[in-house]
Amino acid sequence: MEPQQHDAAPPADRPGRTPRHRLAKLGAALALVLGGTGAALPTAQAAPDAQAAPSAVRTAAENPYERGPDPTEQSIEAVRGPYATSQTSVSSLSVTGFGGGTIYYPTTTSDGTFGAVAVAPGFTADQSSMAWLGPRLASQGFVVFTIDTLTRLDQPGSRGDQLLAALDYLTQRSSVRSRIDSRRLAVMGHSMGGGGSLEAAKDRPSLKAAIPLTPWNLDSSWREITTPTFIVGADGDTIAPVSSHAEPFYESLPSSTDRAYLELNNATHFAPNTSNTEIAKYSISWLKRFVDDDTRYEQFLCPLPRPSLAIEEFRGNCPH
Repeated sequence: MEPQQHDAAPPADRPGRTPRHRLAKLGAALALVLGGTGAALPTAQAAPDAQAAPSAVRTAAENPYERGPDPTEQSIEAVRGPYATSQTSVSSLSVTGFGGGTIYYPTTTSDGTFGAVAVAPGFTADQSSMAWLGPRLASQGFVVFTIDTLTRLDQPGSRGDQLLAALDYLTQRSSVRSRIDSRRLAVMGHSMGGGGSLEAAKDRPSLKAAIPLTPWNLDSSWREITTPTFIVGADGDTIAPVSSHAEPFYESLPSSTDRAYLELNNATHFAPNTSNTEIAKYSISWLKRFVDDDTRYEQFLCPLPRPSLAIEEFRGNCPH
């Protein structure tokens, strides 16, 4: 378990919260009782920096990085996407700069190269804590590297360096390097690994996307980041409370940076360690939009998703 930091008040009473959140929860519960599927009250408004959904969508011919069929709500929520996948283990003895891991990748070579994402675990955890993301993301058309860290006690700065070392290994030395477009790379991580993904995005602006999951970091300001960043928090997180971690991390990102913030409802710090539909569907959409430049996925990010039984809130700007 990571170092705990305590909120001054329970999550429902956090500064900056409005009755909108409680109304949204009540509306979602009422909708469920009446036979709905968790829709929020009509009065729950999108965050102020939301923009209108784009009216034009490019064709596959205009974007050579599109992979897979046209997406649907069902396809991005599915446990497996359209691509068959395989995996290969990487021993810590064969690499430097990180602790080895497992690479998941689409088996086909007929669609050209794929973007790649490295995923770091949290404090005291290993790659197995993030293993569910490997085949889930790879089956949507990405090469995914869930890594072990050099030690389980490594801090976010070190984890950021290790994520970048893992991406360098993927693109330069790995057995799947010919399947990867080295210009289209991303990072993800849980807890201190999520804090590490912010460190990696700060250090390497050429990254196409960063996805910190219930992130923990003593640094709360990330004004240097220009990489499109999607942060996931949990309303019941007592290890990295959103009021002192995920929320200020998100708010510190420049408004000129593509950014989004999902706060899971009735969730804990460890929500990213098991299969989670909301984390998967919006991470897939974010990676598709910014790693693959695939505008077909903007429909799931803009207009912003509404509060529901699974979503406490969703903030962001529509992709620029």
